[in-house]
Amino acid sequence: QVRLVESGGGLVESGGSLRLSCAASGTIFSVNAMGWYRQGPGKQRELVASIARGGTPIYADSVKGRFAISRDNAKNTVSLEMHSLKPEDTAVYYCNVDISTTLLSPFRAYWGQGTQVTVSS
Repeated sequence: QVRLVESGGGLVESGGSLRLSCAASGTIFSVNAMGWYRQGPGKQRELVASIARGGTPIYADSVKGRFAISRDNAKNTVSLEMHSLKPEDTAVYYCNVDISTTLLSPFRAYWGQGTQVTVSS
């Protein structure tokens, strides 16, 4: 079994910063892309940032220049540094990791339980 455990999040004032972390554990053979999604009130889940195993990150236009994603391949962790937060960043943030559990298993996406980020104006 694979488990993703998220930490961080919380309540912050507009302009503030937060750091989210996600650790993957369990039966893991290989990890491919790691990323963060978010779902705001009444909105669809959207990609915030993703980083490939080789380290090339991509960002949603709405967070470019404010958020930074990083990963530690040795620890199977992914983090999201969030700066200059805005009320519209308020959402539940989900960790998403592509994992294969054995040499012959295909990669599949696993999701964390979600962590709430609330930005007050």
